[in-house]
Amino acid sequence: MSNYLTYMYLLTPLHTGGSANEGNMMGIAREVHTEFPYLPASSLRGKIRSQLERQHPEETEIFFGHKIKNGQQPSEGEVWFADATMLFFPIASLSHHLVWVTCPLWLERWNRWLEKAPLQPIIKQCRQILAGQKSAIVSFKTDKLYLQTALLQNADIEKIDIAILSQQILPLTEAGGIISALPNKLVILTDEDCIALVETGLQREVRVALEENSKTVKGGSFRSEEAIPPETALFFPWGMKPEKEIGTTSNIRLSTPNILNERLQFGGLEGLGRGWADLKTIKN
Repeated sequence: MSNYLTYMYLLTPLHTGGSANEGNMMGIAREVHTEFPYLPASSLRGKIRSQLERQHPEETEIFFGHKIKNGQQPSEGEVWFADATMLFFPIASLSHHLVWVTCPLWLERWNRWLEKAPLQPIIKQCRQILAGQKSAIVSFKTDKLYLQTALLQNADIEKIDIAILSQQILPLTEAGGIISALPNKLVILTDEDCIALVETGLQREVRVALEENSKTVKGGSFRSEEAIPPETALFFPWGMKPEKEIGTTSNIRLSTPNILNERLQFGGLEGLGRGWADLKTIKN
């Protein structure tokens, strides 16, 4: 079996679609046990399948499995995808303009899929520091740090060496652009503080429908939409099982890693430009 890890760097907000809405709020998919937003594997699989169907229509049915039709059950394919989970989340900072936050939980999840689990020492160090008197761990030297409007003083912050972590995120940062600043603007928080900042840092927009002649709001025609903001980094593991019959899916097996090193659009609200992401895939 061939296993891969794909990093997803959001260029535009991502609306993942939730299982339920509250009032007029169009929520996003969230993990039941943590409330962290995520992109379901079913959404990933469906998008990638649609891209590959254009190139390899016959092989796709075997590689992804047959869909439900004519009352028949779907068949098992030769490829699997896991959910895309959060890794680095952008937060506005009055002192540093923009920083990225992460937490031990996210780092632990990431470390599970890295060869030889290289982040275990730094994760252990972070948990020990955050269990003490420190509120945040940073990758840069600073006397004070604003996370949105919350002020952390020098006594609340500890700087550590993240060279090991920086090496692992090269697939994300080596292409340049805004994300290349991440190693010098990284903040590690407790899991609890991280979810609090993520909740306040999600993008929310109110949309209304207008009357054609008066341009006034139609009665009751408004809703709020949530989205994961641009500059967020997520990751998802995936893999290819052995071919059921040699040669039947050879071409699509070559194309799949290539597709997952391009720019693709995920989630809903595609007409509004939501969900564009740069992908970078490495083989484990």
